[in-house]
Amino acid sequence: MLRSANFLWKTSAACRAGSVTSVRSSHAQADFRRLLQEQLNNIKVAGTWKAERIITSKQGVEISVHGSSKKILNFCANNYLGLSSHPEVVDAGKKALDEFGAGLSSVRFICGTQSIHKKLERQISEFHGREDAILYPSCFDANAGLFEAMLGPEDAIFSDELNHASIIDGIRLCKAKKYRYKHRDLSDLENLLKEAGDFRTKLIVTDGVFSMDGNVAPLKAICDVAEKYNALTFIDECHATGFFGKTGRGTEEFFGIDGKVDIINSTLGKALGGAAGGYTTGPKELIDLLRQKSRPYLFSNSLPPPVVACASKVFDLLLSSSELCEKVAAGTARFRSAMTKAGFTIAGEQHPICPVMLGDARLASQFADKMLFEGIYVIGFSYPVVPQGKARIRVQISSAHSNEDIDRAVDAFIRIGKELKVIS
Repeated sequence: MLRSANFLWKTSAACRAGSVTSVRSSHAQADFRRLLQEQLNNIKVAGTWKAERIITSKQGVEISVHGSSKKILNFCANNYLGLSSHPEVVDAGKKALDEFGAGLSSVRFICGTQSIHKKLERQISEFHGREDAILYPSCFDANAGLFEAMLGPEDAIFSDELNHASIIDGIRLCKAKKYRYKHRDLSDLENLLKEAGDFRTKLIVTDGVFSMDGNVAPLKAICDVAEKYNALTFIDECHATGFFGKTGRGTEEFFGIDGKVDIINSTLGKALGGAAGGYTTGPKELIDLLRQKSRPYLFSNSLPPPVVACASKVFDLLLSSSELCEKVAAGTARFRSAMTKAGFTIAGEQHPICPVMLGDARLASQFADKMLFEGIYVIGFSYPVVPQGKARIRVQISSAHSNEDIDRAVDAFIRIGKELKVIS
């Protein structure tokens, strides 16, 4: 009885101590909440608040949006090839779910590698014409895991100033000497290479296509400069793989320099099925090293089997035909031509990313809301996603868009553009 009473007293004391700790914690949390709310209020006042619209259907050209009873035409997904809900792709995922399960509950080197992972890596390297490939949970992870594993203090990186955030974060993690050159400025890049002098390895890093502006890296010239200064080249092809270039091989193919780039990172989460996953492809020795040293690979669960199977089916489709690539190119030309003729300023070049430049953040948000009312789903982009004063609506063309879909979107842009005095 005495032991029970003693236990109850200790438990009660512990609870009382815990309640004091909780009170102390709540004061700190209240202050923290106020600090956060001030930041949130400032974002709203600046007109850069990013609301998340809720889609109640599968991804596709036509989607259902919470709060609207009608079908909406989607013009802002990275679903460039229209394959996110393609019947063959979905069916491949279902079959893999039955055969290989929902997930691996492990990382690759422990017990997380299945035959379908190896098959997909072979397909990726074959598609790009490289020796080997390695899968990651996302291309953000691929970019985060590459530079630290392959470069050290004896090396140097030369990075375009507008490279994707994941590239910037990945470079921060490595110990190489870091140089940043002006956006697509070959003269500045060459000057930096001259200034840098001798390093064990020099790596030039660029997006193939820059996602906010839809413009393309001058890749042929970059490769020429790399050769002149004995440097390696890396490109992030997230907004190129599968649909850019005549057969979807990306920026290299667009410039007719297949095989010139040393290392390619890309994603499975855009044109290649739209689910998740990323990869690095390049020399076998590099891929072997990443399997040994790349932290996102070593410490992240394997890609789920249904995701792997969906992406694998997409590569089957791409390796058998370039019809979808041709269709998205034709739709892109149609949209860009009609919008430019109407008086809009469209950034980028020959790419399905078609930024409609508006400048003002509030205007971009208001314009996008009015487009939704017209049955067209687009999103206004503003700071900090894009520089201040360069707000825009980023339209993305898919091979699944018909000519009628594109014309309907253009008509809506023209109506609202005149209403908001963007065009006359």
